[in-house]
Amino acid sequence: MKAMSISVVALAVAACSHANAPPTAPAPAPPSGDPIAAFELVRGVLQSPRCVNCHPVGDVPLQGDDSHLHAPLIKRGVDGRGVAGLSCAACHGNQNLPASYGAHTPPGVATGWRLPPADHRLVFWGLDSRALCEQIKDPKRNGGKSMAELKHHMADDALTRWGWEPGFGRKPVPVAHDEFVRAFNTWADAGAPCAARTAQNP
Repeated sequence: MKAMSISVVALAVAACSHANAPPTAPAPAPPSGDPIAAFELVRGVLQSPRCVNCHPVGDVPLQGDDSHLHAPLIKRGVDGRGVAGLSCAACHGNQNLPASYGAHTPPGVATGWRLPPADHRLVFWGLDSRALCEQIKDPKRNGGKSMAELKHHMADDALTRWGWEPGFGRKPVPVAHDEFVRAFNTWADAGAPCAARTAQNP
């Protein structure tokens, strides 16, 4: 009887060892069709270090994953490319340097490193959802861009896409680029609505 009990247990163990693995957890759902919710994903990207560092409150860009003041203290300049004697191009080339150069090397991009020009600074730093939303879609404050031009800028502009390939030692934007573009288009195609003002979003 004891031998039979051992055999039954062995068969049970063998059967369990060949059972199908439990299904994996489903992937996070993409942004819903709610344009306000979609813009919240957009806002999270635009206010991440990779974007906000070149959209600061003042005329000095920020740098690093902690968004500290740029060293040296280069200024925006009229066209967003620095000032005489200290231009962005003096250090920033047309591409990121190889990882073998180590951390803290100046990043680069094919279209030229720059901030928004002085006449439309397009500040991302510290704005609530509604203020950021209203600024982005306002041609008087976004450099005269139409919604179609904004879509292109978010999807295809090399400087925007750099945020997802920022080079050695920098954290990329924490949302996949195609998910970001999908969220932006959801918001834009719904008429680019902005969140209502609330106690949390005054």
